[in-house]
Amino acid sequence: MDKIIIAIDGPSGTGKSLTAYYLSRKLGITHIDSGAYYRAVTMQSLIADVKPNDYRGLCKVAMETELRFENDNIFLGEEEISSQIRKLDITNKVSNVSRVNALRKIINDKLRKYGLENSLVMEGKNIGVDVFPEADFKFFIISDMKTRVARRQQEFFDNEQIISKDKIERELKLRDEIEKRRNPGILKKANNAIIVDSTYMIVEEQVNHLYRIITNPDLFLKKPEEAVKADKPVQKGKKPELKNGKPDKKSKTGIN
Repeated sequence: MDKIIIAIDGPSGTGKSLTAYYLSRKLGITHIDSGAYYRAVTMQSLIADVKPNDYRGLCKVAMETELRFENDNIFLGEEEISSQIRKLDITNKVSNVSRVNALRKIINDKLRKYGLENSLVMEGKNIGVDVFPEADFKFFIISDMKTRVARRQQEFFDNEQIISKDKIERELKLRDEIEKRRNPGILKKANNAIIVDSTYMIVEEQVNHLYRIITNPDLFLKKPEEAVKADKPVQKGKKPELKNGKPDKKSKTGIN
């Protein structure tokens, strides 16, 4: 396969991360979780007691943060931090970091380096606009709030954290509001991005849907609206469910 860059954007909890991960494995290329950088900077700023309004201090932390992605693990130096950066206190505070424009530019520069020589799937926010505007394929994934909550709850459960749906919904809505009100540029859709509604999709369906588009670009890119309409992996009624009132750890609902 020739070098290829795939950008996946969308709000939190729409299934971007798992979709990007499994899509990269299906294609045999690298997966980069851009959100890990913001979470790592958030974690490091909390450790260093850098306040959310100390933009210079936050930018300094961002410049000093270098991540290494190896297989399924994320390393900060020699420390594996994949689970640490998924904790609730990090999740609740990451929007205070990601809204700082100067900091986003620092992280975007770091992210671009991963695509200089390697094919990759990168997911996050504004990847197809600010990081890789020249990406070969750009997707913008959306889903309704109920599904986003279920997926976020599954993510916490996979990290051995039990969080109520009400609390998760409040936090997601607050994060959406912060991004829209304080920095409306955080969540932009590229003009040529293909919109994928994942509300009724499990991860396997999302991955296969994107894979079909990537491997059959002529069909989808000539008349994307008709092509996406014709390709129907979605079956209404297949919303993510909870098992015995708790998230099913074997679920394929997906996470951000």
